[in-house]
Amino acid sequence: MKQNYHIQACDIKAFIFSSAVYSYQGEYQRKLYRELLKNYNRLERPVFNDSQPVVVELRITLLQIIDVDEKNQVLITNAWLQMAWNDYYLSWNQSEYPGVQNLRFPSDLVWVPDILLYNSADERFDATFHTNVLVNSSGGCQYIPPGILKSTCYIDVRWFPFDVQKCDLKFGSWTHSGWLLDLQMADADISAYISNGEWDLVGVPGKRNELYYECCKEPYPDVTYTITMRRRTLYYGLNLLVPCVLISGLSLLVFLLPADSGEKISLGITVLLSLTVFMLLVAEIMPATSDSVPLIAQYFAITMVIVGLSVVVTVLVLQFHHHDPLGGKMPRWVRVILLNWCAWFLRMKKPGENRRPFPYKYSQQKHHSSISSVEMSAVSGQQTSNGNMMYLGYHAIENPCSPPNSDSGMMCGRTTCSSMEGSDALHSRSHPETHKEIAKILEEVQYIARRFREMDEGEEICSEWKFAAAVLDRLCLVAFSLFSIICTFTILMSAPNFIEAISKDFT
Repeated sequence: MKQNYHIQACDIKAFIFSSAVYSYQGEYQRKLYRELLKNYNRLERPVFNDSQPVVVELRITLLQIIDVDEKNQVLITNAWLQMAWNDYYLSWNQSEYPGVQNLRFPSDLVWVPDILLYNSADERFDATFHTNVLVNSSGGCQYIPPGILKSTCYIDVRWFPFDVQKCDLKFGSWTHSGWLLDLQMADADISAYISNGEWDLVGVPGKRNELYYECCKEPYPDVTYTITMRRRTLYYGLNLLVPCVLISGLSLLVFLLPADSGEKISLGITVLLSLTVFMLLVAEIMPATSDSVPLIAQYFAITMVIVGLSVVVTVLVLQFHHHDPLGGKMPRWVRVILLNWCAWFLRMKKPGENRRPFPYKYSQQKHHSSISSVEMSAVSGQQTSNGNMMYLGYHAIENPCSPPNSDSGMMCGRTTCSSMEGSDALHSRSHPETHKEIAKILEEVQYIARRFREMDEGEEICSEWKFAAAVLDRLCLVAFSLFSIICTFTILMSAPNFIEAISKDFT
């Protein structure tokens, strides 16, 4: 019982003492506010000697990178400004005001440095929220206005999407020179930084600068924080680069598509239109600047050139493939370059090259001589030695009564060897009308033979042009494939941090 009573008594004493302190603090705090603000003028610089500057220490606390607007070249960040200085008129003796350790003044009642963001892009220019000023007994003031800072930033899109951007936040006094306000820099605080989905924060280095203008002798100091950030390329790689590589690969299929399908030009034009659509998407993101061409735009431009050249070459291939045989034979230099050198380099052989051609049984000169002999015999009514009329054939005229020769041509008629039937046949064939009909038949046979030879020659010319088109297709496939691979690796790997971006974003 005594122990419980003792504990209760101690609790009552502690409560009374705390109540007394609180009441004293409230009374002394009200008195201190009245005393400090009684003769205080917020327009005066809070220094003991007017020849001395007010030393203001500036620190930025970066919380988040909200947005990087490449189109308008604006950086939007969430940050706190921490400003600290010593106010000579706001100090007091703690022994005279027990319990009062610090005071809070509205920013419009005490002197506050007019530090602004020089490169602000906000409509109000000053986008910070004016909070209270925290003052301690020694006169130390601490002012921490938070804000959504919208600043101008030059966006260098040369290595997009493997780019590193550096945006400056330049702070300084708007009206005070360095002789009146000495602005000092403290390192930026990024301990509470919230990561961004598009940008990785590399660092926020700061630097204090002093500028001298022609109008004035005094310096004008400023503190510049450089927000260095690297773009995360996973999004752009999957949505822009990978489709572009696949589409450029489709452009190579134009050379594998058969010419008789009639879709070679359509495929090339479709691929070209697809690349144009992706090019427009990139143009919407990038700012309208002529200082540099983005890396991805260079890649798209090279790919479009490759696709455009493939369409031009496809037109030439189709012209070779559908060449009119009446248009003439292939020039010698084309035959040497395409059918000899390029075909040997590509290990291509002409279809049917190993197959032996079907030989003519007789040459063209012998054929004409046989036809002339037939015509002469038909007109003069010559007979053979045994008194029978000569037989007509496609290539030769033979004695029908003699045994057939294996080298003779196809026979056109047949008679008996009897004298009576031979004399009747001779009498019937010796008629002038019959001679004319035979001559017409011979002319028709000669025309048919000539047409067949012309068709064979035309097919040979067409097959030669088609083989040249196939060689050109294969040559362009190899050349464009090598050119596309070389351009892809050369352009993309020219970015300074390509390997670093790939290793971080795709792993």
